[in-house]
Amino acid sequence: MKRNIVVSGGGSGIGRATAHWFAAHGDQVWVVGRRESALRETAASHPGIATIVADLSTAQGAFAVAQELGDAKVHAVVAAAGGTAARVASGLEDVVDVWRRDIDQNLMTAVLLVEALESKIARPGGRVIGLGSIGAQLGSGYGGSYGAAKAALHAWIFWLAERLGHEGITANLVLPGYVPDTEFFGDRLNPEFDKVRVDRTLVGRAGTSEEVAAVIGFLASADAGFITGQLLGVNGGTVLGR
Repeated sequence: MKRNIVVSGGGSGIGRATAHWFAAHGDQVWVVGRRESALRETAASHPGIATIVADLSTAQGAFAVAQELGDAKVHAVVAAAGGTAARVASGLEDVVDVWRRDIDQNLMTAVLLVEALESKIARPGGRVIGLGSIGAQLGSGYGGSYGAAKAALHAWIFWLAERLGHEGITANLVLPGYVPDTEFFGDRLNPEFDKVRVDRTLVGRAGTSEEVAAVIGFLASADAGFITGQLLGVNGGTVLGR
């Protein structure tokens, strides 16, 4: 059956790889993000991918996605948008700015997208899959705002799983570890940075966006119907199960 899949953060990294995974499996995919050119690049490489330009950190942006989808039933919502300024704040006003930005980018983009699309999610069999981070488990560097925003997704996904479970909808969170083939690390990525993070793994290598996308694809499948309210680490053993 051809499914309808919505992927936020689909313009790069794990979001793009996830969109490609679903499209390659014959699904209709909508990628959502703020950068139209990046979304078009994602869509150009696979048939069956449509684009929606929207800022999901705002209610207006999330509403626009729901409007664009019209009467379509959504079989899976993948909330993969996120990012961080990765800097130490200077002064209280700057602390407010950095924390609000990270909360908006990593928490509110997921919350608002799912709230906007909840009535469209297939019942039974619908899937909500969020993208967390190993940073929520280890505590992120800099000012702590990124890890804290990602950690908030844990409680949110547990609440969603309880709220939607009786309607046959599952909700899970995927927590990637070190995946350098994204835009996330920016100019921080260098040989020393890479070695430190690879050495933390048990398998002696970095992960890939495609590996995370495959896990997301599994959670969206019928085979994963008895998995809900879970935090699934894809981190090469950097953080052991907990």
